[in-house]
Amino acid sequence: MGLLDGMSDAGRRGRGRGVTALATAMILAVAVAVAVAGGAARAADSPAEEAAARALRTLADAEWEWQLAQFPERATTLGDHRYDDRLTDRSVAAVAARRAHHRDTLAAVRAIDRSRLAGEDRLTWDVLEFNAGLAVRGDDLFRSPAAGGDLPFSSDDLPFSINPMSGPQLALPQLVRATRFADEADYRHYLARLRALPTSLVQQQAILEAGRKAGWMPPRVALTRLPDQFAALLDPDLAHHALYAPFTTLPADLPAATREALATEAAQTLTTSVIPAIRALRDYLAAVYVPAGTTTLGATSLPHGAEYYAWSLQRYNTTRMTAEEIHALGEREVARIDAEIAAVMKEARFNGSVAEFRTMLRTDPRLRFASGEEELAACRDLAKRIDPQLPGLFVELPRLPYGVRAMSPEEGSNAPHYIAGALDGSRAGYFEANTNNLAAWPRWTLEALVLHEAVPGHHLQIARAQELAGIPKLRRASGNAGFSEGWALYAEGLGSSLGLYADPTTRYGRLALEAHRASRLVVDTGLHSLGWTREQAITHLIEHGQLERAFAEAEVDRYLVWPGQATAYKVGEQRILALRARARADLGPRFDLRRFHNAVLDHGALPLTVLDGSIAEWIEAERRRPMP
Repeated sequence: MGLLDGMSDAGRRGRGRGVTALATAMILAVAVAVAVAGGAARAADSPAEEAAARALRTLADAEWEWQLAQFPERATTLGDHRYDDRLTDRSVAAVAARRAHHRDTLAAVRAIDRSRLAGEDRLTWDVLEFNAGLAVRGDDLFRSPAAGGDLPFSSDDLPFSINPMSGPQLALPQLVRATRFADEADYRHYLARLRALPTSLVQQQAILEAGRKAGWMPPRVALTRLPDQFAALLDPDLAHHALYAPFTTLPADLPAATREALATEAAQTLTTSVIPAIRALRDYLAAVYVPAGTTTLGATSLPHGAEYYAWSLQRYNTTRMTAEEIHALGEREVARIDAEIAAVMKEARFNGSVAEFRTMLRTDPRLRFASGEEELAACRDLAKRIDPQLPGLFVELPRLPYGVRAMSPEEGSNAPHYIAGALDGSRAGYFEANTNNLAAWPRWTLEALVLHEAVPGHHLQIARAQELAGIPKLRRASGNAGFSEGWALYAEGLGSSLGLYADPTTRYGRLALEAHRASRLVVDTGLHSLGWTREQAITHLIEHGQLERAFAEAEVDRYLVWPGQATAYKVGEQRILALRARARADLGPRFDLRRFHNAVLDHGALPLTVLDGSIAEWIEAERRRPMP
């Protein structure tokens, strides 16, 4: 998503284009160099292995630099501030260049002889090949005549990426919170980013419009709340505007005249340029895009839809499971969890239905937080009770700390989530709790939530990866939903060994969240592959996913605009559980749960197909390790 056309600082434009061009040139050079080195050194394994490893590391580093320059917002969130003055370029030319880059990268990695590699280098090859191959297959979907012709989309620029779950209405306030504001240069970089925002929004609208004309549209029913999500960004009162917030607390060591000039320029840019551009996008969404949404639901009704959904499933869960296999897994897990919930109700001596039990727990005022401050205090207390017990589950832990804070108001009723810290350790990670809708997150959900979002879930996994030595930054910072969400759901299951889930209400809370993820497998595949109706999906989430109707409706709309993503949680958790069972059976008394956990985490967020081989190698190494 590189550099925006028309940015005011020509020098910075040139620097960014230079980085991107250099990275692409390096990738092409790697393919040539590897072919030459490999052919010349076949008689001597050691030189050939060294050449292959060197070429692979060069390729990984070049790909990392390319990604940061292409997607400046991500660089900012990772703590790399070289590109804080720009936004992603989504012009037709930039999208085409990304497609070409994906093909070049795939060719370059496949030119390196994997058999010449070992250890982390072999895993790096696997990750690069998997990601590049997936990107090329996604790009090709949008070039097929069956998909509408050569459309201005790529696997990085999907046709309906602005929806109630993602888009500038949510991403821009989060980006501000991740941006560094330490000195005048930081503020001037941010002002350049603000000046670039109108062009960025026009480009994003052009992608949506191309999708609309070609039939790549999400269901209308899933888009109804999208225009209203922009309300906070249209607030003319800049004192309460998320994009102006950095200018309300300018550094005291700046001269007063400088502070005033920066604040004045920000106010003028927002008032005369940014807010009108946001309003124009919002008006387009309300008047054109949302009304054009389809009356059909599933992804298979899109052009080339069956192939698109199959690609989406692999993109998110990183396995080779088919929609039918995922649906069957969901049905098995739903049945198991239903039985466990019945057992918890019996333990609680509750004689009514599951729906009545759930209503009782949700309406009991003793089980609800009275204020956002009370919820945050409870989250922090729980997190600090978990922290000292983690050495019992892991051989090594990350150093980066994490905090607990409230989600921003504009996120409304979205689910609690984790915000990763900076790659260099300069900014902590954060679990963001939903204090906007206290009724949706009662006390009995808290233990599973903190385990999932903070430790030993997302924070522990992501911070550990960021601190790993000896692997490329590309792997330290990259992830996939199958691994990350699978690990976080697996982490919820570790609560009992940490002294949590000590009463029937919290055990139900853990099972309710797990039931939600299991039901997602059934519902996502039902909607997108099996012709389910929206009401059929809502009913399943209420009866088996333990959701109230309003939440179930919002969840179904999420699956409709985000095909396949919701399958990652359960698919990933089940894969990690299966690998643990295999390791325990193969190693017997040699099995060490702490070492297994670090074996899963200590190579970064691998695609699950790659994780399978990594754990198989770890099991063999553990067999040879002397018993303590």
